[in-house]
Amino acid sequence: MATVTVDLNKTVGRIKPMHCVNNGPVKARSDQVRGNFEAYKAANIPYMRNHDASFCAAYGGEHTVDVHLIFPDFSRDETDPAAYDFHLTDEYLANTLAAGTQIFYRLGTKIEHETKKYGTLPPPDFHKWARVCEHIIRHYNEGWNRGFTWNIQYWEIWNEPDLYADDADKVLKKTWGGTQAEFFSLFEITAKHLKRCFPHLKIGGPAVCGSPTDWVRGFFDYLQAHNVPLDFFSWHNYSTTPQGVCYDCAATRKLMDSHGYRNAESICNEWNYVINWDTRFIESIQTIISLKGAAFAAASMLLAQNSPIDMLMYYDARPCLFNGMFDFYTLRPLKGYYPFYMFSRLYRLGTQAEAISNDPDVYAVAARGETGFALMLAYYNNEAPGARELTVRGLPFGARVTLLDETHDCTLSEDLIVRDGVLSAVLQPDTVLLITDA
Repeated sequence: MATVTVDLNKTVGRIKPMHCVNNGPVKARSDQVRGNFEAYKAANIPYMRNHDASFCAAYGGEHTVDVHLIFPDFSRDETDPAAYDFHLTDEYLANTLAAGTQIFYRLGTKIEHETKKYGTLPPPDFHKWARVCEHIIRHYNEGWNRGFTWNIQYWEIWNEPDLYADDADKVLKKTWGGTQAEFFSLFEITAKHLKRCFPHLKIGGPAVCGSPTDWVRGFFDYLQAHNVPLDFFSWHNYSTTPQGVCYDCAATRKLMDSHGYRNAESICNEWNYVINWDTRFIESIQTIISLKGAAFAAASMLLAQNSPIDMLMYYDARPCLFNGMFDFYTLRPLKGYYPFYMFSRLYRLGTQAEAISNDPDVYAVAARGETGFALMLAYYNNEAPGARELTVRGLPFGARVTLLDETHDCTLSEDLIVRDGVLSAVLQPDTVLLITDA
């Protein structure tokens, strides 16, 4: 039997932003009624990273976000406002902010699967590229070039520069077409320049494929040797278990600390359910959009809350194969939307209270605040377990249970009743509960 013991009088820490995502809402156009703006807004997502936004026509497609799309002719003067095309990116980011979600801006380019590369090629002049990034920041934070004062805090340099080895075929290099040494130089030049210009902002990256690895160790050795500023380190993990998502996050934290970056945040800003990238990829996608995918997402967020990860960002809320939150065609919420909606209740309360589970397949996080309490539970095991008996102790008077399973979409359960501070239930696989006082 699984037992979860709650003590709302014991403070563990703060509830961290574990329900962040990649990409923002789709606002219905005047000639369409298809969109997900209101549902996205209701989930109270703290941050969205805008990586791969330029794949999506609803965001503006090939005129959106990426540095080489905003500044399309690198031969032009980077101080000339006419050399920039911000229009569709402005609209996309404004829609996201209107939904109550802050921007985590990835400077660089989307992944390029095609045989000819464009934005993934090393810039001809690293210093000039850094100055272009500077002007993008000035547009969004300081009003430059008919811009805004949005105070976007997070600015990430590049994405997955470690995906391929230096000697890999250039046609295969989907994220960084240069060498490791060239990227280290680009990162140093850009980070130092942006930090000089904007000492109050968070400058970091580089969104590596996994950590720690030899590539990552070399990266931190270089940063330390060249005194490169780093406000956050970002990395990715795709897995079939929450433990896989959080794999080696403690070792990553230790690596950061040992190189002098104790104050830098550790951010996993791409994760999802993936068995492998070839023979079982279709099966992976089918799971992502299922109840099992939803339970996996819930369990991953809950486990990450109790790990050294500072921020977790699901890939992806963009209409695409990896979106388990919204239906690709209708944009209506799928099962995978509701864990984000449920975790937002914990996040709004703010303070993490003690919740101890004796079962490794039952994940639990409790929160309290001025407006009440919440306990979120997820029963998940990738090996398709059977039903599990559950007892939850230490719940306040009047607690009620909201359920996510095959027949409930984050709706109140009439069968699960809290009596004298105790909930007894039999959970089916891939069940998520939110227990609250109202």
